[in-house]
Amino acid sequence: MRRRRPEKRQIAPDPVYGDKQVQKFINYLMLKGKKSTAENIFYGAMDLMQTKTKSDPIELFQKAVSNVKPMIEVKSKRIGGATYQVPIQVHDQRAFALASRWLIGFAKSRNGSMAQRLAAELIAAANEEGGSVKKKEDTHRMAEANKAFAHYGRRR
Repeated sequence: MRRRRPEKRQIAPDPVYGDKQVQKFINYLMLKGKKSTAENIFYGAMDLMQTKTKSDPIELFQKAVSNVKPMIEVKSKRIGGATYQVPIQVHDQRAFALASRWLIGFAKSRNGSMAQRLAAELIAAANEEGGSVKKKEDTHRMAEANKAFAHYGRRR
């Protein structure tokens, strides 16, 4: 018998913008428990975004995240000795986690300081370009190509 799932922790909104998504993104950005460093990087990126685009950085951040969030993804399922890539719908929490991971990952592959790299990736994602948006499109394309196996994803 399986044990019960632990309940989800409540995350307090971040002190600057009062947004839970921002706090969650900062937590994804954090390395080795250094939250103040992650906050400095994120808020530095927000300041850079404001000076570059002359618009509200929190709106740009939310637009970037929504442009990168995948709606469907593929999951490997083993059926009768064969492994199929089965397209499944992505829940909101997982979509945000994937979007954050992709944004941070592609920001790391750019050059400059981390705040500059993150700002550049967020601006690119808000304009529907950049590596993270391409990753989302690739994920959707993969799911579309394997639509024939969608019936394996349904529960019996």
